[in-house]
Amino acid sequence: MSQKHAYNGHRARLRERFAAAGIDALADHEVLELLLTYCIARKDTKPIAWALVKRFGSLRGVLDAKAEELREIAGLGAQSAQFLNLQRALIRRYFLERAKENKKIESPADIIDFCRASLHGLSEEIFEVIFLTARNDFIDAERIASGSLQNADISPRKIIERALSRRAAGLIFVHNHPSGEPSPSNADIEITKTLSRLAAQLGIKVLDHIIIGQGKIFSIKENGLISGDVK
Repeated sequence: MSQKHAYNGHRARLRERFAAAGIDALADHEVLELLLTYCIARKDTKPIAWALVKRFGSLRGVLDAKAEELREIAGLGAQSAQFLNLQRALIRRYFLERAKENKKIESPADIIDFCRASLHGLSEEIFEVIFLTARNDFIDAERIASGSLQNADISPRKIIERALSRRAAGLIFVHNHPSGEPSPSNADIEITKTLSRLAAQLGIKVLDHIIIGQGKIFSIKENGLISGDVK
């Protein structure tokens, strides 16, 4: 059997296994191998999938990687790297839409899937704002700044303008710590208090500031560092 026919048969078997038993029937490298078959037509994707797992440690590590990092893997071009980045973006969009459908945010647990899908594993700090109605119904979420909070251009004016344009009555801030440790820095606490004071002047409540670490989260509100209405 030719090499071409060999990997085509393997692709077909992977697709059949996924169709029959779902993603849990596949190991991480097999999931990647299957994904890559949809953007790499004439090449055995198994060695590329193994190289990705070896370099980034897991399926999650691969999806968290930047396009330029992915392109360092032999056999993976710009289009394939973008395709893998798209998978992470789709996950974020899925949880964003689900949060909108679930509507009411009663506790940090109600948005934690979205927070993790959006920010977990990223190599730079990202600061997001979640906008809520007066009844804590989910309106929207937006990335406001990137970089450490000490250096990031987190514009209070921009945040307030975005809140007013969406007619938001409540805000939840979310950002990640690439180091993996979710405990807040002094800068995290200070920016939260500053934004809370400014928002309060316009009748907008800051309900929480959630920090995403490596498999852990930290709620500034639940740890008593700010007051808010999210219990």
